[in-house]
Amino acid sequence: MTELEKMRSALPYDFSSPELQRSFVAGHRNAERFNRTNADDPAGRAEALAALIPGIPASACIMPPFFCDHGHGIRLGEEVFVNANCTFLDSGTITIGARTKIGPNCQLYTPQHPLDYAERRAPVETGHPITIGEDCWLGGGVIVCPGVTIGDRCIIGAGSVVTRDIPADSLAAGNPAKVKRKIR
Repeated sequence: MTELEKMRSALPYDFSSPELQRSFVAGHRNAERFNRTNADDPAGRAEALAALIPGIPASACIMPPFFCDHGHGIRLGEEVFVNANCTFLDSGTITIGARTKIGPNCQLYTPQHPLDYAERRAPVETGHPITIGEDCWLGGGVIVCPGVTIGDRCIIGAGSVVTRDIPADSLAAGNPAKVKRKIR
């Protein structure tokens, strides 16, 4: 397997490999291009966003500035809205369902470094996918940790840190985020 294939398969991978370094550079270059687009040039902004996130639906909207590692690990549904200053570290795949709203300054982290300090010295990590369902709303400043799944129709309170899965139809908040009540 290539290092990219390992990364997408949630296996330990060498993030210093030339293949992944090229992917990082391309992702950062495409993000810089997107972040420099003008609001009065919607066609140019859409073109830059499509280069950053291949296959993004025309109805999805990301407000700059936006930061990610690769871009090609992000999958957005129809009418997804991502507000300004969000960071999506997409070593593992990040999937966001249709009509979900992501508040400003949200951070989605898929990379997981080894827990053992000696192992952390090597350029090896594992990417664990994040999945956010349809019709969700993440308030401003939410952090989603590696491997988390948030079910459909959830609301995550502003400033929450989501360290574990959240079942569908839940209102969750806090650090760590806990389900406060069902919302359906």
